[in-house]
Amino acid sequence: MLCQDCGKKQATLHFTKILNGEKTEFHICESCAREKGELIPGTPNGFSIHNLLSGLLDFEPNSPNNPLAPKAPPSRCEQCGLTYSQFSKIGRFGCSSCYKHFGEKLDPLFKRVHGNIFHTGKVPKRSGGLIKHKREIENLKKELITRIENEEFEKAAQLRDEIRELEKRVAEG
Repeated sequence: MLCQDCGKKQATLHFTKILNGEKTEFHICESCAREKGELIPGTPNGFSIHNLLSGLLDFEPNSPNNPLAPKAPPSRCEQCGLTYSQFSKIGRFGCSSCYKHFGEKLDPLFKRVHGNIFHTGKVPKRSGGLIKHKREIENLKKELITRIENEEFEKAAQLRDEIRELEKRVAEG
C-alpha cells in the first residue's frame, strides 16, 4: 500500500483515529510521518509499551506529579534497591522481593489493568479438581443466599445439601 500523503513510498505506519465515534484510518510512510510530527514506534520520540505502562503506573503517592505528596525519600526494595518510580519507567521489577515490597501499590494497578485483583482464569483439567470444586462451592453458596432472600426454602435446602456433599468430597481429598 502506498503512502496516502506522498503517494510514492510504501506506507509503513498505519494509524486509526476515532474521534466522536467516527473512525479514520491513515496509511503513511515514515518520512511523511516525521514531517507531520507523528510519534513513530521504535524511535527516540516514539511510543513504546513502556510508555503505556508508565502511564498506568504513574499513581505513586510520593510521585512528583502529585503536588500534595510529602517530599519523603522514595522507598526502595531492600534486595535490589529499585524504587517504585524506576519500576514505573521500565515496566518490570528488579527482583522477586519487589513484589512484596511494593505489594500495596500493586493492587490498584492490577484492578485498573485487569479489572480485578484476583486471578479467575482457566483451571487445568488434570490438576485443578480441588480448585474447581471450591469455585463450585462458592457459586452454590452465592445462589443459596439468593434463594433464601427470595424465600425459596425448598431449593435452598437442596443447595445446602449439595454444598455439604461437595465440601465432604473436598475434605476427603
